[in-house]
Amino acid sequence: MIRTAHAVTLLMVLTGCQPNMTSCPAALKDATRLVLVTTRSIDDTRATFRTFERSSKIGAWAPASEPESAVVGARGLAWGHPFAKLAQPGEPEKREGDKRTPAGIYSFGATFGFDHAKRDGHLLLASENHYCVDDARSPHYGRIVSKSVAGEGISGEEMAANDVYRRGIVIDYPPKRQTKAGSCIFLHIWEGDDIGTSGCVALPEARVAHLQNWATSNPTVIAILPKAALSRFKSCLPQ
Repeated sequence: MIRTAHAVTLLMVLTGCQPNMTSCPAALKDATRLVLVTTRSIDDTRATFRTFERSSKIGAWAPASEPESAVVGARGLAWGHPFAKLAQPGEPEKREGDKRTPAGIYSFGATFGFDHAKRDGHLLLASENHYCVDDARSPHYGRIVSKSVAGEGISGEEMAANDVYRRGIVIDYPPKRQTKAGSCIFLHIWEGDDIGTSGCVALPEARVAHLQNWATSNPTVIAILPKAALSRFKSCLPQ
């Protein structure tokens, strides 16, 4: 009889599996569309974004657009808390107010903006009604609520008052109050190709408008990574 350890090794050889292979993030499970945002280094503000599609949840990713310019946080990227174990020495972890965009792979949430749209769940931003809480003292940390629900003395962002939010998409970055791991992460309109954000991903308005339709018509994820980290998702993302 073959010992269990030897049997496992033999099975790996026969099936082409590799030991210690990291499984793909849960956000990719049902996704058939991908927005890939990469920077040259973890500290770069300028980025490149590309879109990809696949015909099934386990198919290979095929390019859906040419590379285009984007920007991320004014201080670059930092690993979002769900991916903190992937951080290598010298690579920061996302913290509230650090002006870094959380690196990792996340699902897209609702679209939002200053105009009506027929998309399911679209948020028509209105003063006092869409306040994104960035105060870790609040149980609503990282969520969009009305100003009255947020309460007096709770810091946050009045989204309807910020022109870059006239078009955008919520990035489903899970809040973690205990460590103040960052909040209110969106894809929105940029102020320029060399002007970093407070922690979001930003593109020209025409591209945001396109993605609002493209990314909400099929399950879509956004991967935000320094180029050197792509190999850490070698079996999950196009390289």
